[in-house]
Amino acid sequence: MQNQFDLTEDQVAIQDMAKKFTADAITPFAAEWDEKSHYPVDVWKAAGELGFGAIYVSEESGGTGLGRLEAALIMEAMAYGCPATSAFISIHNMAAWMIDCFGSADLKQRFLPDLLSMDKIASYCLTEPGSGSDAAALKTTARLEGDHYVLNGTKQFISGAGYNDIYVVMVRTSDNGAKGVSCLVVEKDTPGLSFGAPEKKLGWNASPTAQVIFEDCRVPVANRVGAEGDGFRFAMMGLDGGRLNIGACSLGGAQRCLDEAVKYTKERQQFGQPVADFQNTQFMLADMATDLEAARALLYMAAAKVTANAPDKSRFSAMAKRLATDSGSEIVNKALQLFGGYGYLRDYPIERFWRDLRVHSILEGTNQVMRMIIGRDLLRQ
Repeated sequence: MQNQFDLTEDQVAIQDMAKKFTADAITPFAAEWDEKSHYPVDVWKAAGELGFGAIYVSEESGGTGLGRLEAALIMEAMAYGCPATSAFISIHNMAAWMIDCFGSADLKQRFLPDLLSMDKIASYCLTEPGSGSDAAALKTTARLEGDHYVLNGTKQFISGAGYNDIYVVMVRTSDNGAKGVSCLVVEKDTPGLSFGAPEKKLGWNASPTAQVIFEDCRVPVANRVGAEGDGFRFAMMGLDGGRLNIGACSLGGAQRCLDEAVKYTKERQQFGQPVADFQNTQFMLADMATDLEAARALLYMAAAKVTANAPDKSRFSAMAKRLATDSGSEIVNKALQLFGGYGYLRDYPIERFWRDLRVHSILEGTNQVMRMIIGRDLLRQ
């Protein structure tokens, strides 16, 4: 009889496929991608062939039609090799999901086929230089002129900016606060669209980040996703899934570093015995494994709630994101300590995960904002 907390056979098969893809196509190359700031576009195409470009796009639209737990399993498995690569798959999927869920039949027909195969790759543009946590304060304007919108403004911290083909952009179509935000699909070669220089970052070097700049950029009204004024609602609906995915990326990175630490401490000798024989080492490993399993259990439960559209899904997504990203970074930090001086060297993978996972408690809503969401929801009852 199946335990209710076990993964189903299908979920295990999806997880195994993602693990094998990661072991073959990501893990052996991730350190080089990090060192050379290489964006592995060829790997995206291979991921697209496995359906990883359309994880929760509906089957009617040609997607895989999976739930949020299956998506989390894929992200977690891929982050074991490279969190930056895994996180980017999440961003692409959020953009494709938004077009599938809220776009017109014409919009879907024009953009989805290439996005699903990952022949074209999507960026998601919400954040601006002056609006991070306060996303509804965005200032990028879209002025209606006939059958086009004219866009002016700048988006900040956009993954894939300058490389990717499609930009799903939140813009201001009226001064009506959150209700004045609309969503447009902008193609890379649109006149008036340009990109800032790639940012020099602490981590996530395998995923380029830059400003996206609109200067009298004309976008057809036919490229609007949903109705005018609905953009912010779409953005908020996308965040539950995005938070689960980034939490799952932290789980995958933490699992990798725990595995590496177990292996290293068994091999490393000090005072005439393996470091793993010291009780302190065992206690550290025990806490790392316990914290990881606790975060994983909460994240999987939150994913099931988002798939089921449970009334408390946003609170649980925020809880899971907060715990998984904080715990993930703490586990990697402890792994680095167990490696000693060698953990600080680029010859070993720990420092890369230490750098890559640090941003997870900032993006998809900071962990302080997660606490606000949880607290507000508790007091609303």
